[in-house]
Amino acid sequence: MTNKFTERTDLNLSQVNKEMLQEWIEEDLFRRSVSERNGKPSFIFYEGPPSANGHPGIHHVLARSIKDIFCRFKTMKGYKVERKAGWDTHGLPVELGVEKELGITKEDIGKTISIEDYNRKCRQNVMMYTGEWEDLSNKMGYWVDMEHPYITYDNKYIETLWWLLKRLYEKGLLYKGYTIQPYSPAAGTGLSSHELNQPGCYRDVKDTSVTAQFEILDPKPEMVSHGKPVFLAWTTTPWTLPSNTALCVGAKYTYVAVQTTNQYTGEAVTAVLAEDRLPAYFKNEEEYAIVARYKGAELVGMHYRQLMPWVKPTEMVNDHLEDREAEAFRVIAGDYVTTEDGTGIVHIAPTFGADDARVAKESGIPSLFILDKAGDTRPMVDFTGKYFLPADMDADFYERYVDKEAYARHQGAFVKNAYDPQYADLDEKALAKTEDLNIVICMEMKQEGSAFMIEKFVH
Repeated sequence: MTNKFTERTDLNLSQVNKEMLQEWIEEDLFRRSVSERNGKPSFIFYEGPPSANGHPGIHHVLARSIKDIFCRFKTMKGYKVERKAGWDTHGLPVELGVEKELGITKEDIGKTISIEDYNRKCRQNVMMYTGEWEDLSNKMGYWVDMEHPYITYDNKYIETLWWLLKRLYEKGLLYKGYTIQPYSPAAGTGLSSHELNQPGCYRDVKDTSVTAQFEILDPKPEMVSHGKPVFLAWTTTPWTLPSNTALCVGAKYTYVAVQTTNQYTGEAVTAVLAEDRLPAYFKNEEEYAIVARYKGAELVGMHYRQLMPWVKPTEMVNDHLEDREAEAFRVIAGDYVTTEDGTGIVHIAPTFGADDARVAKESGIPSLFILDKAGDTRPMVDFTGKYFLPADMDADFYERYVDKEAYARHQGAFVKNAYDPQYADLDEKALAKTEDLNIVICMEMKQEGSAFMIEKFVH
């Protein structure tokens, strides 16, 4: 390279880019930036690997530019920076693409196609766009060693991870816990956040929502002079109400106790909800009277009656099931509560929501589990999307902790018709016209007097 600082009279950035890249290639600068620093301290860089089964996007250019800045800075400071590339060969999107291409389902694997052939096709498809990724890297001047990448499906990589897990286990750094894991009955697997962000995963749906009345067991004095004292909590998933174990408020929000009547039964109630949400529930001031105001923190610790006592909350302790009813069904505080919709009081079902599980754990609220025949704790809904059948529960658990009469009304019922095989032939429009379990539960609540408001809600 004879001219270190080329004079340019016509600034064409695209052309400048091409000329500089060509100079770097001719001078073999990336390889030399590593080899000429043998014996120097190392700065270790393993790229957070992209997925080669999809096209690169402009956001990858931005992320890689930021990575490159740090590696170049460390190189200029005299470090040896080898810059290891990698490929993330995550499973489910690749598997679904292969199954669609071959016209098969999970049940066909091992039957109409061998496991070896299926895996071979997945390995082929997962590296489909490596050429495009390499081309992008070269054009943007991103230095990374693509000749010796780590690949997450490679046995050496997998065995390394198992070795690391073994070391953590031997040091006593692993523990058993529970998290909320999105699950696909159709795919037969849990879903990652990346998979949940694939096109088509989210769309607007219209659900039957209900604002439920939770009877207060230890009301404040101003709550008892007008009918039944109740907390109001809203949900778009009424089928989760049997798994409720807590109600969550925002500690700094203002809540009010209002004297009013239940529009379905005419029963007098003193209802507690966020003051900001009054306009959503009452068209005019004649429909209610405010008798007290509280900060959310003042409601924390109050108790209420279990709304749908189908199953008692329990916990597995040292392989023994213990009753946790005394610690459940109380008000707690959470930082994710808003007053943008609902009542400002959130119904908490820890087995069906990540935020629910987090705030429940922080406040010592138990989850409401089923113990299955294998002795494992499960949410009340099984992997096919229906309430557990008694035959699939541990017999002793069913005898001791399940209200058989209350549970029998909906045992084995699918929580959404989309999961029910009898509706498998219906398209989305026809399916939306069917009466699902949410509607059934809401109508039962209306008749029993525990529903304050039922409406359709698009979300």
